[in-house]
Amino acid sequence: MTPCFMDNNPLLTIITVTFQAEKYLARTLDSVESALSDVDHPARLEYLIIDGGSRDQTLAIAGKYRFISKIISEKDKGLYDAMNKGLRLASGKYIWFLNAGDEIFDSQTLQDLLSSLESGAAVYYSDAMMVREDGTEVGLRSHFTPHTLPENLRWQDFALGMKVCHQAFIARKDIAPFYEHENLSADIDWEIECLKRAESVQFLPFTLCRYLLGGLSVKNHRRSLTDRYKVLRKHFGLIPTLFNHLRIFWRGYWFARKNGKYW
Repeated sequence: MTPCFMDNNPLLTIITVTFQAEKYLARTLDSVESALSDVDHPARLEYLIIDGGSRDQTLAIAGKYRFISKIISEKDKGLYDAMNKGLRLASGKYIWFLNAGDEIFDSQTLQDLLSSLESGAAVYYSDAMMVREDGTEVGLRSHFTPHTLPENLRWQDFALGMKVCHQAFIARKDIAPFYEHENLSADIDWEIECLKRAESVQFLPFTLCRYLLGGLSVKNHRRSLTDRYKVLRKHFGLIPTLFNHLRIFWRGYWFARKNGKYW
């Protein structure tokens, strides 16, 4: 079999969506640049910037990094619409979304990931280190939130919400659907749909990313809860979703009481 890095297309496409991201983008791109220095075959990686028409220094910052394959800057309908653009443009076998402000976990992570992707699973997933804006670590998501991380992930594991951080979830492009761009919990729906289509799922025994706290769903918390309900009802049905939301609120209450606020 011909190794993946000999194909015309890259093995992995990383997509970063930006809009007025001058404050955070460099930390993401610096982490990629550092990780690329330890990659055996950099041509296996494609990197896309999908920008929503930023008027700050976002594009100027992105233009300083030679490893970026393509930068698209135009008005869009929001985060998930931009992510759909990235999906359409991606030529890699696998898709990995990193938001502006998120980072590859360390310099060895990308090489470990590319080596793991050679096994050919449909979905790969791992944990994410939660970090504050100043870069200090809060803790692994599986420890910092009630969402423990199973080593044999199934779509049914999402009955109580987002089981795996979106930035720690990598899917083969041919099974990846487009996002419902008007739903603030479209990432949950996307992961469930990927898992439903996946013939094989593989847990990665290393942390993939540093996840910057304070994303879109946190800033629009009430609507994101409503949209999450719509997603879970779609996949699990009305009665189970109503029951599971009682479990979600009860679990969150006791977790917050024991550990403090986690979102």
